[in-house]
Amino acid sequence: MGKTKDLNFRLEALQRLRQAIASREQDLLTALKADLNKPELEAYATEIGIILSEIRFVLKRLKSWVKPRRVKTPVTLLGARSYIYPEPYGVTLIISPWNYPLQLAVSPLIGAIAAGNCAVVKPSELTPHTSAVLAELIGDIFPENYVAVVQGGADVSTALLQEKWDYIFFTGGAHIGKKVMEAASKHLTPVTLELGGKSPCFVHRDANLDLAAKRIVWGKFLNAGQTCVAPDYVYVHYEIKEDLIGRIKTYIAQFYGEDAIQNGRYTRIVNQKHFDRLTALLDSGTIRIGGKANRDKLTIEPTVLDEVSWDDPVMQEEIFGPILPILDYQDLDQALETVRIRSKPLALYVFSESKTVQDKLIRHLSFGGGCVNDTILHVASPYLPFGGVGESGMGAYHGKRSFDTFSHEKSIVKQTTLFDLPFRYPNVKKGLQLVKRFLK
Repeated sequence: MGKTKDLNFRLEALQRLRQAIASREQDLLTALKADLNKPELEAYATEIGIILSEIRFVLKRLKSWVKPRRVKTPVTLLGARSYIYPEPYGVTLIISPWNYPLQLAVSPLIGAIAAGNCAVVKPSELTPHTSAVLAELIGDIFPENYVAVVQGGADVSTALLQEKWDYIFFTGGAHIGKKVMEAASKHLTPVTLELGGKSPCFVHRDANLDLAAKRIVWGKFLNAGQTCVAPDYVYVHYEIKEDLIGRIKTYIAQFYGEDAIQNGRYTRIVNQKHFDRLTALLDSGTIRIGGKANRDKLTIEPTVLDEVSWDDPVMQEEIFGPILPILDYQDLDQALETVRIRSKPLALYVFSESKTVQDKLIRHLSFGGGCVNDTILHVASPYLPFGGVGESGMGAYHGKRSFDTFSHEKSIVKQTTLFDLPFRYPNVKKGLQLVKRFLK
């Protein structure tokens, strides 16, 4: 009883997880290639490397995180001391998606283990090779009553959600997120929902256009756009739109060649259902760059759409693929308001040399997190909490926040027995006057 709460047990478990992932690196890379055609550099950087880095970060700091924290005590509790004890919730359920099938399964698991919980991980059935390697890896290093991987389709997820859990951590779309929250409400189970949304990328007229184009292309077409924090669309000042599109075209060619479908270094769409959904969006606006698709290879080349309106299908849902709509504005305040009245996105990016422009967008728009003069990189910092707001999710994790997410903070007052202030008791004369004077 309470074995997983022991600090050494947690540290050893994280060490075993790190060693197992490192030792199975090639198996994992092969599985990611089989599932999504992920190039090795991209797969290592966004899946394996980021997990190993996260574990190292937690291992160095966990000893201090688990200690009870003494906090200030108000004068009204004279003689007492106050503490916060972090403790595990218990048995947690982690449901992970297919787009980063290793990272988004293991990263929350790191937090669950660090906080002293047991965990059941349900990976995506859409990436079966990676899920199988993960199940084997976890089964080799942990007993099933501590950490277990349960494979299967939507029916398995539904069955799991009918059980009573102490905490549920879900990453995926808002539609399924609502079902997860509904199921959790039956047992009043706390949840973290990591969802998505249409993340805007503002490019103001004073931006460093070459770097903006380069970093937008990298962030948008990484993993073939199947990234929850990818720039969903670009909102650019009308004076520089054509220049930006030209530079985007240059960097697409540099990164992926003249034929991304054939080059073998470009991630594919996860399945035919998503491929068909994405190709239907190509009818929105005018194709300025790309537009070719190969259903047999489940590949859509990096595509840029121009002359897009807010009423077009491509602007009605999160794209989650390698299609980048370009919209332009003349007045930044009007553009800001156009974005503000819509659902709160998971991320926002702004390219501008003006601190005034940067601060205006950061302060007046609600979103999960983001970057100034870059894309996606905020997700890579263990010092920054990652999560959404509104329809883009609730709760956050990464680094210390992962430990906090999977921990209940128990508040404790330790009172002295050396003396006892009498005026709180009902038999004290003039007790009300004394209490009023004391509370002032």
